[in-house]
Amino acid sequence: MLYALLMSLIFYRIMFLPLSPTDLSPPYWINMGAMAISTLAGTLLLQQSHAWPLLQTVQPFVQGVTLLFWAGGSWWIPLLLVLGVWRHGLQRHPLRYEGLYWAMVFPLGMYAMATHHLALALEQAWLEPLARAFMWAALAAWALAALGLLGALAQALRRPAGA
Repeated sequence: MLYALLMSLIFYRIMFLPLSPTDLSPPYWINMGAMAISTLAGTLLLQQSHAWPLLQTVQPFVQGVTLLFWAGGSWWIPLLLVLGVWRHGLQRHPLRYEGLYWAMVFPLGMYAMATHHLALALEQAWLEPLARAFMWAALAAWALAALGLLGALAQALRRPAGA
């Protein structure tokens, strides 16, 4: 419930109030990551429902809510990509390393795992290529963040002391 309230406020802020490129920092990806974590939790419950009679009783509800969480997380992805293009492409905000880019890595990896487990729990094999694609996207985001960090460290080490 709190997630829905907070996300509606964040969505309102993004859509209806003036934004500068600095307002759209990478931690906005956490919005999607929260849904991915909830999806993963639901899929793990579904995968264990055979061992728990209560879970068998509520399995249809858990399936529906889990799918709703996954759809909610999936909905954020195109919006965040469009906002990234707006920030860096249209507004020309420089694409340089900042520690906040690490906040994109975990949500992408969590979405990949959630999608993989959703495919298993609901027996929907068509989701597996999507899970693999996001696994590679998470790995690429991790590598780019790591390279950016190494570049920033190298640049800091090259600066003269006291400069």
